[in-house]
Amino acid sequence: MSQTVMITGASAGIGRATAQRYARRGARLGLLARGSAGLAAAAAQCRELGAEAVATYQVDVADAAAVDEAADDLHRRNGGLDVWINNAMVSVFAPTWEISADEFRRVTEVNYLGTVHGTLAALRQMRPAGIGTIVQVGSALAYRGIPLQSAYCASKHAIQGFNDSLRAELLQASPEIKLSMVQLPAVNTPQFSWVRTHLPRHPQPVPPIFQPEVAAAAICWAADNGKREVNVGGPTLRARLADVIAPGLLDRLLAIRQVGFDSQQTDEVIDRSRWRDNVDAPADAEVDHGAHGAFDDQARRRSLALWAVTHKQTATAAVLAAALGTARAMVGNGPARLWAAVRRPVGRAA
Repeated sequence: MSQTVMITGASAGIGRATAQRYARRGARLGLLARGSAGLAAAAAQCRELGAEAVATYQVDVADAAAVDEAADDLHRRNGGLDVWINNAMVSVFAPTWEISADEFRRVTEVNYLGTVHGTLAALRQMRPAGIGTIVQVGSALAYRGIPLQSAYCASKHAIQGFNDSLRAELLQASPEIKLSMVQLPAVNTPQFSWVRTHLPRHPQPVPPIFQPEVAAAAICWAADNGKREVNVGGPTLRARLADVIAPGLLDRLLAIRQVGFDSQQTDEVIDRSRWRDNVDAPADAEVDHGAHGAFDDQARRRSLALWAVTHKQTATAAVLAAALGTARAMVGNGPARLWAAVRRPVGRAA
């Protein structure tokens, strides 16, 4: 049977790509976003791709009451709610001391409180039914903050802490409701052309960059399998590992201008007279920007690390087969050759 799925931030970027993926499955979709043009285009595209039904909600996730109303409406239309995906976000690129208190507040309201509002709205529908799945769209930056994005990193850290608390509560009170968080690498979305920035040059995701369809595949897989956490791409795994093993060294590495600062900007100087950000108002109110950003020529369409996560048995078997093949090649076909291989270095040393 087709699922009923609500996606926030559905008009562009990762939310748009995720909506497209569910539409191909024939899902009943609720698309929630602020931008009217992007939302209308996303709905039309999902219908063309095969969605059973599409409802749109022009809502700011910072408005808890409006999010609740959207959840009630989608539930009423379809007689239930199976999956809720919290994806909406905004950001400000600048050194911390150049970000105003109002900007910190707004990023927190959308990213963190928007996730809380969506989660609470979903739980109001799912707990009485005793079933459902909630997926938070996170980031490697939920564990490792980087320069120039302190407001965004703080909001993702907050979601991570919120999720840990809620997960334990659900395991005790409503274990049939699954809670996942998908930690993403740099993704080629339109946000880098409408993010608020106080920097001189055009923002960019820190390479390597992945296409939004990679993130969408991970989100859908997490929802299908109820996994606690999914790390997407090698960069996410490396960032988390480095932060555990050598956080101080990582601090100093990110403090190098070429590594932590220049890597987040292109060489293009921003034309301030034309730049429009989406922090306080949607950037896709009049123009549909789609799922992809400006970095198609650099973005990867696949992630081997994600494939390994989502195909653990196959990946494990492949690794073991490769290891066994290497061992056979080294020692030949019998124990005598193995013993010779072990003894030879010792004999030569003597």
